[in-house]
Amino acid sequence: MDLMFPDVRDLIRKLYGEEKTLDLQFVRKIQTILKKMEKSNLVKILPKKNPWQLQRYALSSYKFQDSDKNIVVLATDQQIKQTQDELRSALTQQDDSKRDYRKTLAVTLVLVASYAVVVWSLVQPIINPIVFVPGLSVAIVSSLVEGELLAGR
Repeated sequence: MDLMFPDVRDLIRKLYGEEKTLDLQFVRKIQTILKKMEKSNLVKILPKKNPWQLQRYALSSYKFQDSDKNIVVLATDQQIKQTQDELRSALTQQDDSKRDYRKTLAVTLVLVASYAVVVWSLVQPIINPIVFVPGLSVAIVSSLVEGELLAGR
């Protein structure tokens, strides 16, 4: 058993051959089936590493009961543990990217608000330095932090 998390085209290639991977309607049908299997907790859809990649899939369990009520084991305990470790690693990476997105969003909101305060202060007939200087300072710091966050991705 190979340790891999295949996408839908890999699954079709292994089961039906290369020519079926080119049939877009067939690929969509298989994706629909996999989505239904995810809702039934049979497979897990893993996060994409890059936006242009297809979604990858992993089995939720390696022990199933067939139609005759026999237990079918697809992997050894060691292989199951290794796969679960890989799966946890992939899901942790997804959590980190969500956290980075939230930080970036929060800093962007602070940046927009501070720019609004600066512009509002400049539009007033008399510029109030008590409002203008802190607003400009927060805008500068927010811009630097935003640059660091975006460069770190």
